[in-house]
Parts: sequence; structure tokens; C-alpha cells
Amino acid sequence: MSRPATTVLFACVHNAGRSQMAAAFFNALADPAKARAISAGTEPADRVHPEVVEAVREVGIDLAAARPRLLTPEIAAGASLLVTMGCGAACPVVPGLRRVDWPLADPKDAAPAVVRAVRDEIRQRVERLIADHGWERSR
Repeated sequence: MSRPATTVLFACVHNAGRSQMAAAFFNALADPAKARAISAGTEPADRVHPEVVEAVREVGIDLAAARPRLLTPEIAAGASLLVTMGCGAACPVVPGLRRVDWPLADPKDAAPAVVRAVRDEIRQRVERLIADHGWERSR
């Protein structure tokens, strides 16, 4: 009998930029039998930032249909790891859940070059997280 996949929760305040990108990269790169990612926010926005949708579209990921969602106790309960996105004191804390914070700039309303730099840093961090935990896809 195989173990259920680990769930990584990427969270920020609005769930409209960094956490959406991180979850999308994670799910594109990790072996879904080993781990999957979800994202949520403490004060979700109405939509994913358009500049974020465009930046990830450039690398082959479509977030056009993604919707920010509220970080609820039920969502947190299903996770094994919480990765917050540099939102300081506003970042969510979930008692009993291991938390890592990635200090990342907010891409909202940023110039395209800044959004791309944040996107690329998130991808590198996600790749490292996957490799560090052995969640790579089988070759």
C-alpha cells in the first residue's frame, strides 16, 4: 500500500501572485504520487494579478482560470508543510504545521522585468524544495 502524497501549502496574504506561481510550478515539476501543492491566502483577492498570469504564461503555465481562495483550518489541516511568501507579520501561522518563509517581493503592479525575476526565483526555490525532499518526477 503506498503512502498518500505529501501536501505543500503555499500561502500569502492575497493568494494572487507568489503563492499561485509557487503552487503552479510545484505541481508542474513534482511527482504527483509523491507530493502536490495547494495555495491560499488570509485575505484573498478577487483574482490572480494579471501581470502574474502573463509572466507564467511566458513559461508555459496557464493561471488564467486560477482563483484566490481563503486559507481555512480545513485546508491547513491537510498540509504537511506551509511555505509563506515574505509577507512578514501578515503571513499566516498555522499551529502544528512546519513553516518555511521565502522572502520574496510582491509582484503586484510591478514592471514585467520585476515580475519575471520573482517568477524565476520562485521556480528555483520550488525546484530546490522538490529536490531536497525527493519529490522529483521519475525519469
